[in-house]
Amino acid sequence: MNGSKVLAVDMAGDAVKAKNGSMIAYDGDMAFKKLSGGGDGLRGMVTRRLTGEQLTVMEVKGRGTCFFADRASEINLVSLNGETLYVEASNLLCTDGGLRTGTSFTGLRGASQGNGLFTTTVEGTGQAAIMSDGPAVVLRVSAQYPLQVDPGAYIAHTGNLRQHFQSGVNFRTFIGEGSGESFQIRFEGEGLVYVQPSERNTVGGEV
Repeated sequence: MNGSKVLAVDMAGDAVKAKNGSMIAYDGDMAFKKLSGGGDGLRGMVTRRLTGEQLTVMEVKGRGTCFFADRASEINLVSLNGETLYVEASNLLCTDGGLRTGTSFTGLRGASQGNGLFTTTVEGTGQAAIMSDGPAVVLRVSAQYPLQVDPGAYIAHTGNLRQHFQSGVNFRTFIGEGSGESFQIRFEGEGLVYVQPSERNTVGGEV
């Protein structure tokens, strides 16, 4: 079952990994374990030190139903079949227990947003739940149709995509609200980009 703001996960002895503090209720017999975020091993430790991004995750295992939510955000399910999902850490709610989480270097986009130079990766086969401020919109990128995205609206992407930091232009500039140096993320290749209809409270697309 999947409500727009609450995710109910039925479990039969399997496990899910979820954002710490996101479970609002459960029934049945569950066991809980806190996990460290930022990926496994040395690289995960280095990433956390560089970014200061503490993605605290808990593992829930057992039989019954768990209910997850976070700040009344809209919840969107992404099915992975051996692919990699790249997602802003603050937008990841939970994943199937068998999916691997880690980190990936993204370059200037994250730095400009104040989120550090890394983004969270989810790999394997299963489902991940990502959050958005308002219902997420899924946009397809193809070789003929690259995509420009405002960084404040970007949530996640899948597929074989290249990201470019593009300065000097911003959607606000067209309506006379831009001030200072502004930028977009340009995606090229083949894949899907998830965006939210409301911008998060960040630098707002301006450096």
